[in-house]
Amino acid sequence: MIKKLMEKPLIQQIMKFGVVGFLCFFIEYGLLIFMQELTSISLAWATGIAFTVSVIVNYILSILFVFETDKEANKIKEFVVFILLSIGGLIINELVMLGGTAVLNPIWDKSYIIVKPFATGVVMVYNFITRKIFIEKKPEKANS
Repeated sequence: MIKKLMEKPLIQQIMKFGVVGFLCFFIEYGLLIFMQELTSISLAWATGIAFTVSVIVNYILSILFVFETDKEANKIKEFVVFILLSIGGLIINELVMLGGTAVLNPIWDKSYIIVKPFATGVVMVYNFITRKIFIEKKPEKANS
């Protein structure tokens, strides 16, 4: 049963999306720590730079390995849409983090440890669905 499930194109696409997402998370996290520990760049700039690099890598890998895109589409327009969707994900992440920690911090002052994986999961679902809708090539409808 699991083997049959793993053969489904949507499941394979979700798995590829997950691998790309984890890789980009570690790129962003690693760059953030690197810039904070080894340079004098402010946290705001380091966060912005790390996020930007991660989004660019995510776009390239998503187009190459995850989503089947229209090869004739305007790549600049496609990238702008990808960036806007990513900013939407960033906003959702911030809202979940702020809301979750506001509720749980009175119980445990390190609640971000629990909230961050939940926020990442919510954003991952948002990213997959929105990129599938707005980035992936639409199947051509047969002429009737």
